[in-house]
Amino acid sequence: MTTVAGTPAPASIAARLERLPHSRWHVKVRCLIGAVTFFEAFDQLLAASALPVLTEQWQLSTGQATFAVVSASVGILFGALAAGWLGDRVGRVRTVALGVGITGLAGLAVALSDGIGTFSLFRFVQGIGIGGVVPVAATYINEIARSDDRGRFVLLYEMIFPAGLAAATLLAVHVVPAYGWRAMFLVGALPVVLAAALPRHVQESPRWLLSRGRTAEAEAAVARIEAEVVRATARDLPAPAPSPDPPDRPRGSLADLFRGRYLRRTAVLSGLWFVAYYVNHGISAWLPSLYTREFGLDLTTALVYTLLSNVTGLLGTFVLAMLIDRVGRRPALVGAFVGTVLPLTVLAFAGAASGGQVALFASCTTFFLYMINAGLYLYSPELYPTSNRARGVAFGGLWNRCGVILGPIAVGAVIGAGGGLAVVFAQFAAVAAAGAVIAWFAVETKGMTLEELNT
Repeated sequence: MTTVAGTPAPASIAARLERLPHSRWHVKVRCLIGAVTFFEAFDQLLAASALPVLTEQWQLSTGQATFAVVSASVGILFGALAAGWLGDRVGRVRTVALGVGITGLAGLAVALSDGIGTFSLFRFVQGIGIGGVVPVAATYINEIARSDDRGRFVLLYEMIFPAGLAAATLLAVHVVPAYGWRAMFLVGALPVVLAAALPRHVQESPRWLLSRGRTAEAEAAVARIEAEVVRATARDLPAPAPSPDPPDRPRGSLADLFRGRYLRRTAVLSGLWFVAYYVNHGISAWLPSLYTREFGLDLTTALVYTLLSNVTGLLGTFVLAMLIDRVGRRPALVGAFVGTVLPLTVLAFAGAASGGQVALFASCTTFFLYMINAGLYLYSPELYPTSNRARGVAFGGLWNRCGVILGPIAVGAVIGAGGGLAVVFAQFAAVAAAGAVIAWFAVETKGMTLEELNT
């Protein structure tokens, strides 16, 4: 056993992080970053909850309703691209704080909108902030986790995201009918106060500092983390493995994502992100409106049914967190895609006759879809070196956003052309089946350190 002061000089930054026992420091960081992610998820789904009211209040056509839904998604696409560059250049924590500030301020502007034009404009800006937070936050959490339980550590954090989605729907059930849609966006602006607090209370990623050549700062950051862990556990830390830090490598670039072994990783990851979010957002963005339009349900019932889907998604994320370090990333992703195909196929051919049937099978679908979504936020940062990790995750986020944009558009196009729900669910089942095939070619990362995967 050795104390913090006795840490041997040859020990790498990674080895010192790997030997840390779980402590209050890990809980604190996950709670602070998790609070940010919770509200980003909350804000992402607000338009879907408000859409039935907006459609009636502003007399929106199907095209205008689609525009309102996808405007934030377009912003998230641009935000993810910018965040990938910023996250690798200025740091994980600063990038997350900036994204939170943009999201909160834009939410206030959305609440003051007086028409679909300004609503969509400020939702676009809000999307830029959301896109900047989520992938970089996931990158940070991966970089502080131990390799032996990184799957559970990251995915228990990722449960915050579906919890935020569920909270948005739950609050909408009570707030939208009583106080109107604007109150929802005012609540969604609350995390702006977190923007200033994060850099003061969350250490920058030591792995990132080291990748930028800021070795002294990386050493100091690890020492502060070790000291917090020692205070929290009241025990000396085990000795880290005497391995040196990896040699300096050139700064990462977008082109590096398409060179050597990273070409396959990027191609598979891009396909998985697109398929998962095409299906997920195509369903979730339209569910409340489908319940009211297609089945004549009242708004409260429609939102309760939507909440059920979010709750089962939260359960699916928890189940994955408990299993993924045992079964591995690749089998988990393949299995979750197959699980997604089955209820969608039932909906396409037999189960879309009533709102209750759609709610039942849509909830089964989201159980598996949220597994995939959370799993990809774990899997993506594992595939790239520290110098290019945020950029790699953000590039996957680009295809994520393409799916988010095109999924609701596809549903709107089918409905606008007079197509039935069977067509909507059949095409989602076909796309999810393609995802299962793509996942078969994924690289397994279970149990390996981030450095072992990328050296």
